[in-house]
Amino acid sequence: MEKQRFIASRLREILLNGHWIANTNYQEQLSDISWEQAILKINNLNTIATLTYHINYYLKGLLAAFETGKLEINDKYSFDLPEITGKNDWDKLRSDFLTNAALFADKVEQFDAEIFDQPFFNEKYGSYLRNIEGVIEHSYYHLGQIVLIKKIITQ
Repeated sequence: MEKQRFIASRLREILLNGHWIANTNYQEQLSDISWEQAILKINNLNTIATLTYHINYYLKGLLAAFETGKLEINDKYSFDLPEITGKNDWDKLRSDFLTNAALFADKVEQFDAEIFDQPFFNEKYGSYLRNIEGVIEHSYYHLGQIVLIKKIITQ
């Protein structure tokens, strides 16, 4: 399998439809979360909505960078979830996340294989491969948090 198809498949696995590593994925976990559950604060943990926003922030920002050639996202803004006050707000966040997840995987699949060894916008960030693998690892990390929070709030 070509490198770009393999990596896109891994992205779809964690974000949209896989079960191999975590036996679940974001789409599955978020599908039955109400807006009230999404914003429910448990002690000092992030909410499910905040974690969804956080991963989507990077997906959306990287998609924009792929289009413009400018990486303009900043970690300090990645948890700045706009207030969710009802079902429509949560549905929009969830929909935006799933749309960006699919677009991100599609974009990676369209890359030329040679890009993965090239610097990711700036040499200090390492290669495209390192950063896209970082998206996958980062997504698994926060998916685990979502699964645990969901178990706490749905008991």
